[in-house]
Amino acid sequence: MRTDAAPAKLPTQGQSSFRDSAATEGSFEMRKVLEIGGIVAAAVLVAFGVAAIVMGVNGLSTVRDSLKLEQIVGSPDMTPAAIKAEAQKAGLPATVKLPTVDVAGKKITSGARARAFAGYMRVHTLEATGNLTYAQMGRYTAKPGTPAKFTDGHGATNDSKYALINATTKQPVDNGLRNLWVTETALTTALNTSYMAEQLSLFGIVVGVALLLAGIGFAILAIGGALRNPETALAFVRRTKKTGAGRIAPTA
Repeated sequence: MRTDAAPAKLPTQGQSSFRDSAATEGSFEMRKVLEIGGIVAAAVLVAFGVAAIVMGVNGLSTVRDSLKLEQIVGSPDMTPAAIKAEAQKAGLPATVKLPTVDVAGKKITSGARARAFAGYMRVHTLEATGNLTYAQMGRYTAKPGTPAKFTDGHGATNDSKYALINATTKQPVDNGLRNLWVTETALTTALNTSYMAEQLSLFGIVVGVALLLAGIGFAILAIGGALRNPETALAFVRRTKKTGAGRIAPTA
């Protein structure tokens, strides 16, 4: 028994035209969505760029205004040459990092100068403590005759039984030079924080400019594509173009 297969039905001309029309319409709709998306993305980037620039400028201004209020001025020895001579005279080793920025007689009104001033403060403190840091120094002032192995080598000890006793309070006498490090650390930390804050503000400005340029680029691409699309979602752009092109220059 033989069964003949039914012939496949071919789409009629009307069906083909309907499918082509639907595909074209879908393509136009997708293009409109992309055009609107491009404009929205451009607006968001521009807005974030402007906000980042404004915040960066405000941050930079705050840092510098705060430094001006402190009325800090570099001492005469805060030059690379002078501090090098002082360090050598104090017997500091060559491994101690010395500042390279001259702030002698200058007002400390920027993060860069604040960082340099902090560097000079550290060298001054090392000169006063015999190149010992806070952690290396003894807590108490050692009494005369204390064995060297119980001292930090500069007249201080961590052992209370070798500490000099205050006649009034009957308590061990604190090492005053160790307290100098507490003050130095607090001040230099604040100065270095000013430098970091200034750098972050400058970074924010740079990022803001980059976002602004990216947003403008997106807008140009989106509007440029819209002008080429006869069925653009940005109808006002095409109307503006046609109006400008249709004007006829007046004759004499």
